[in-house]
Amino acid sequence: MRKSDINFNIELDEQNVPEKITWNATDKPTDAVADCKAITLSLWDGTGKGSMRIDLWTKEMPVGDMKRFYIETIAGMADSILGATGDKYMADEMGELCQRLINHLKEEQKAAAN
Repeated sequence: MRKSDINFNIELDEQNVPEKITWNATDKPTDAVADCKAITLSLWDGTGKGSMRIDLWTKEMPVGDMKRFYIETIAGMADSILGATGDKYMADEMGELCQRLINHLKEEQKAAAN
């Protein structure tokens, strides 16, 4: 059986707030450790039939980028649910939510510019 590892390293400040997040994986095209500004990791507990989640982001990540990150995460989940289950209704509903959230962000940006 083949094995693949994904590793995250989190550097914390004195208040345990992430200052730097790096990651590497055995199947990554390069051997270089890569920086990232946020992680959302979801796990399914098959025994307890519930999900667990880890959300981390660095202090330097702008709020607008954080919102975009979550919109793109939902869009990715829509693609995943369609591919994994074939449930077009769920995928379409998630896609429509993403579009509403994109419109909301655009309105926020427009209001902030005025």
